[in-house]
Amino acid sequence: MLVATTRGRSQHAGEMFTGERARSPAFADMTVSLPEVRKVGEVAWPKRLPPNPATDFAILKADELNKDGATARLSAAVRKTPDRSVLVFIHGFNNRFEDSVYRFAQIVHDAGVKSAPVLVTWPSRGSLLGYGYDRESTNYTRNTLEALFQHLAADPGVKEVSILAHSMGNWLALEGLRQMAIRNDGLPAKFKNVMLAAPDVDVDVFRSQIEDMGHHRPRFTLFVSADDRALAFSRRVWGDIPRLGSINPEEAPYKQEMENNKITVIDLTKVKAGDGLHHSKFAQSPEVVKMIGARIAEGQTLTDSRVGLGDHLIAGTTGVAAAAGSTAGLILAAPVAIVDQHTRENYAHHLNAVSNQTGGKQRVASETCVATGTACDAQ
Repeated sequence: MLVATTRGRSQHAGEMFTGERARSPAFADMTVSLPEVRKVGEVAWPKRLPPNPATDFAILKADELNKDGATARLSAAVRKTPDRSVLVFIHGFNNRFEDSVYRFAQIVHDAGVKSAPVLVTWPSRGSLLGYGYDRESTNYTRNTLEALFQHLAADPGVKEVSILAHSMGNWLALEGLRQMAIRNDGLPAKFKNVMLAAPDVDVDVFRSQIEDMGHHRPRFTLFVSADDRALAFSRRVWGDIPRLGSINPEEAPYKQEMENNKITVIDLTKVKAGDGLHHSKFAQSPEVVKMIGARIAEGQTLTDSRVGLGDHLIAGTTGVAAAAGSTAGLILAAPVAIVDQHTRENYAHHLNAVSNQTGGKQRVASETCVATGTACDAQ
């Protein structure tokens, strides 16, 4: 995959980029291997360093590139695709650099994507309490993302562009498209698909973003879940305005608005899977991953009828909304603590810090047990 990032370079051996912000974008050419024995939708996180390619996801190549080198690398990758297409992936909240690389590799592989994969990774500190910093980092990355979009639009070798974003990454994707549309008086026809998974975006703001993009827009596919508890908490944090990823698409005014804007909505509410907050139903479901792959490769229309109702989920790129420094923030991020070993190791520390600040030890403990589905003693 080609990587474009606004993350700062790391000074530590074995770490390529940090969660801090760089003054200018950087690029890399990376190759990731996946173990042969693995469930579809699952990331086999390395248990130790160096990783064992037989059992773990492993980065086999990581070469930094300058802008000219990145342009040449992208052109070469596009020429190898059957339809001269590109897939751009934008991750969500609380992702370290390697988290975003591994998750994108999993999605590309499991979906059978033949497009040239481009990962846009923005400065996330990978902290449960870093919601505010992460949100501002998406704003910080808007110009870089738009510059990438402009390059893809102008490159005659690129015939089709698809975009997949998750949770907070949707804000960045929509803002990048909006800026480009305003600057160019519309979006290019080669931008075919925009897939918004569990977007943590204010519905009123989304309306204005869509309007600013004009009438000639890509085909938007929206993945929602009315029982997304993480977005329910986010709604409370952001002034009780509904989040786009948790709307009921059959209710007014959303049903008519989506129809008017020709937005396909995939309702995952009935998919019984994932963590206790129902925020990650999008990246580990074999059915949904294959649907995404078919959409990119063949332009097939996605429908609810193609979503299974078994124990499935799809979005492991975290992306929960949280209030920095608050108890709610820790509860929202609880699924991340279950999935990510690094987060698990630091979770108790964050809980203690918030408990000491608020004096709400009992409430924090009980609500966290409910969120994570663990058995806890009454204390």
